[in-house]
Amino acid sequence: MHDDPGWPGLDPARHPFTWNPGDETDIARLVPAAGASWEDTWRFVDEVTDLLVSRYGPWVFAWSWSVTGVGGGGIVTEWCCVNHSVGEPDETAAKVVAALHEWRDWLEELAERFGRLAPPSHATAEERSWHLERAAVRLVTLVVDRTGAEAGWHGQCRRVLKWFLASAGVDRREAETVVESAVGGRFESWVEPRRTVVDAVGEDLAVEVTGHRPYRDH
Repeated sequence: MHDDPGWPGLDPARHPFTWNPGDETDIARLVPAAGASWEDTWRFVDEVTDLLVSRYGPWVFAWSWSVTGVGGGGIVTEWCCVNHSVGEPDETAAKVVAALHEWRDWLEELAERFGRLAPPSHATAEERSWHLERAAVRLVTLVVDRTGAEAGWHGQCRRVLKWFLASAGVDRREAETVVESAVGGRFESWVEPRRTVVDAVGEDLAVEVTGHRPYRDH
C-alpha cells in the first residue's frame, strides 16, 4: 500500500512519463491463476503498484482507485475492482495500462487547472482569498462531475484541494488542516453537494489560508 506522496510526488512536470510497452508483459506475468484465493487476487494490485512505482514514480499510487471504490475514492473508470477486473492475464494487463493512463491524464488535467487557478504573485490578501475561493469551488465541481459523486468521491475531493494548495505554495500540513476544517462533514458519498455548500467550503478555505474574506467588486 502506497501513501499519497503529495503534490510534489504527483506533479507531471516533475515526473515525465513515457510508457514502456514491455511493462504490460511484466504485469500479465503477475496476474494470479484462475481460481486463486481472494488474498492472492488482492495481492496482485499491490504487486502491480510496486512494479509501476519503481519504474515510473510515486504518482502511480492511485492507478486502481475507481469511481465506484470506497475509502479514498477515485476517478478511474478503466479499472473497477479485483473481482471484476482480474481475469485472463493479457486482458487484465490491458486494463491496468488503461487505468494507469487514465490516472495520468487526470493528474495532467489537474496540473493545468492548478496553474490557471493559482493566485497571482502580486495579489493582495483579499484578492488572493478571492482566487482561492474560486479555485476551491471550481475544483470541487470538477471532482463531482468526474466522479458523479459516487462512493468515496469526497476523499478524492479533499486530496485535490490539498494538492492545489500545495501547488500554490501552502505547506502540506497546513493544507491538510485547512481542507479538513473547510470541508468538515459537509460532503457525503452518493450525494451531490448543493451549490450553497460548495460556495461555503470555498469561502471557508480561502479565509483559513489568508485570514481575509474574498475580495468583492460589489
